Amino acid sequence: MTASPPRAGASTVAAPTVLEPSQAARLVPELETTEHPKVWVYRYEHPSAGWRLSIATHAEAGSNKLSLGGFRIAPEARTSTPGFDSDVEAIGLAIGMEEKVYWSRLIHVGGPLALRDKGRIVGGKCVLQPTPDSRVGQPRDFEMLDFAIACFKDVEARYGFCLTTGQDLGHGIMSDGRTQSLQYLNERFKGSVVADTSKPTGEGNFHVLVGMLRGMDIPVGRATVGLIGCGNIGMHLIGRLRETGATMLAVEANARRRDEIGALGIETFDPSRKDEFLRQPMDALVVNAAGGSLDPRAVAIIASNERLRVVCGSENLVMPDHAAGSAVLRRARKAYAPTELGGMMGYLTAVEEYLASVAGVPFDLQTLFDASQRLEAASYEAVRYQRERDYAVSFEDAMRAVCR
Repeated sequence: MTASPPRAGASTVAAPTVLEPSQAARLVPELETTEHPKVWVYRYEHPSAGWRLSIATHAEAGSNKLSLGGFRIAPEARTSTPGFDSDVEAIGLAIGMEEKVYWSRLIHVGGPLALRDKGRIVGGKCVLQPTPDSRVGQPRDFEMLDFAIACFKDVEARYGFCLTTGQDLGHGIMSDGRTQSLQYLNERFKGSVVADTSKPTGEGNFHVLVGMLRGMDIPVGRATVGLIGCGNIGMHLIGRLRETGATMLAVEANARRRDEIGALGIETFDPSRKDEFLRQPMDALVVNAAGGSLDPRAVAIIASNERLRVVCGSENLVMPDHAAGSAVLRRARKAYAPTELGGMMGYLTAVEEYLASVAGVPFDLQTLFDASQRLEAASYEAVRYQRERDYAVSFEDAMRAVCR
């Protein structure tokens, strides 16, 4: 259906196509099985350039809720996937963001401002499908971001919720060779934040991992940890694990980054050797790649790896079928923490920066590092709860039980 007439203050971009929750559920049937199945999608399309921006949110129109989720400029690895659809991608990612919001409320994790306003916060996601000449670093990147900014302002003015976006895939140095895409957005749209969410997310990964290993009676310093994806989050985790003396091995697609990791004495594998990597003797696996790391084949290999006990991380869209994949791991007596739990510190960083800006108070990143420590005890208790019941309950249900 087509949007209602714009409110006063709306920008001049054409009205979006609006997908109501029932239409969103037809695109992503998984939505109806979630705790909060109502997602609206606002799809903006540039009339000549071919850009398509899908804004998915759990915020009702007129609610003044904070819709939290990164602004993803879909990378070529995603857009070239057969059947890629920016609406579907945004809905799936919004589901994951809402799960992060849910877990943070349940465990009572967050900076002081996010905890104060937790009743307003819901999950969302913005996914832009670019053209090859408009990706960040290409000739039309400024023009494309100006289109996105106009859409962000328009959706707020038309529908009465607050859009807050942070780091995600597809950003970097723009075509002028000096401007950071996130900085460009931040200077032109109040809801775009620039804090480095990777470090608090990596810290959250670390505490979830340490707690789960403790729950398995494995001291982190004696553990062997496999890493899939060594971007900014993965590198923060590597730094923290090196401090403990843990042994590591890693899968990383970028050859230069593999060399960097190898120089630290970490055995590395390129993605073509992922099966071989997953068969290595390791105690835990942490996934932080671009998506799809835990496909059915990978899950089957993990299930057959007798030593591997813990799977966690913060990768978005990590499994094509989460229910089926997590059930396989549980039957194999592996503790699998949903990656939305491991990734919550990123969204919490973004919302804390946004709320600090609105309130006119300093943003203190350290509060997020402090908050992430709560994940360790909760993850430990959830694994113990699972083990005591011989994995008859999922990690999610165990976490609900211990937090209540």
